[in-house]
Amino acid sequence: MPLNELYSGPAASFDSPLEMLEACHDRVRRTLDLLVRLQAHLAEHGITDQARSAATDILRYFDIAGPAHHEDEERHVLPRLRSSQAPELKALAERLHADHAAMQDDWLALRVSLLAVRDGEAGAWPAALVQRYVDRYERHLEAEEQVAFPAAAKSLGGDEMALMGQEMSSRRRPASQQGG
Repeated sequence: MPLNELYSGPAASFDSPLEMLEACHDRVRRTLDLLVRLQAHLAEHGITDQARSAATDILRYFDIAGPAHHEDEERHVLPRLRSSQAPELKALAERLHADHAAMQDDWLALRVSLLAVRDGEAGAWPAALVQRYVDRYERHLEAEEQVAFPAAAKSLGGDEMALMGQEMSSRRRPASQQGG
């Protein structure tokens, strides 16, 4: 499989926002896999056109989709966990929030190396940082899918779900389409 080939993933819509968040997790996993494959490619072949293209794809995903996804969770999932009567859900909300901050910090550091690869500049590759980023993300996604999303779904009615989907969709529209 070519280094930068990304599968488009299952269709999900903002009509089912929690399913949309899970579909985003599939894209996160594919992009993390691409990051790991890029690391192996760089070790074996150095910077090639394929490596530059893969770095561009990774940057695009984690610069644009990643922050929007985290914002969705911060606005719509974590508040429901925090308002739960279950202490373990409140604690999970705080852990997931802390993960978002830590992953953003790691991303900002990792981004520098990916920009260098994209631009064809050789430099020290942060293998330990890549491993930490991938490991943290994998634990985070699992906690959301296994506990956070099902718990949030229990507290969301149909109208709330529709509003959540509309808000998520609206934030992704270009400013020129939002009117006002």
